[in-house]
Amino acid sequence: MIRLDEQDLKILLTLQREGRITKVKLAEAVNLSPSPCWERLKRLEDLGVISGYHARINLEELAKPTLVMTEVTLRHHQHEDFAIFERAVQDIPEIVECFALGGGVDYMLKILCRDVDSYQRLIDRLLIAGIGIDRYFTYIVTKKVKYTPDPPLEALIDQPKRQK
Repeated sequence: MIRLDEQDLKILLTLQREGRITKVKLAEAVNLSPSPCWERLKRLEDLGVISGYHARINLEELAKPTLVMTEVTLRHHQHEDFAIFERAVQDIPEIVECFALGGGVDYMLKILCRDVDSYQRLIDRLLIAGIGIDRYFTYIVTKKVKYTPDPPLEALIDQPKRQK
């Protein structure tokens, strides 16, 4: 695990809130001079802690997609069966997330489609693709209750000890 100090954490939290902040403003926000702040930022990028910078698109302003959660259980459970399925979902843009699960279900898919009809056409393609699907269960999302795009860093990582 990569150890972060208080300044690193401040940099990450600031970037989560303000991804387009200038380096000078970032340095001010975390109480560092620009050069040390830049060095820390570069180190966090080089370590892979910061994996990229993205615009968060408000899809609701462009389209009214149907969000579907789909449980998938495979017919067989050998290593190659999982590998075949996982390779197949990589090439389907409507499958925006895929989680392998423990328990009675093998995968949970998060799928964004234009409508229910396009979702069903996607499922039909998956079923005839020979990727090992035994059964699936569809859950149409009717309302987004909570959406948090940024991980709760302060709750997930050990807090750096403050020096006295």
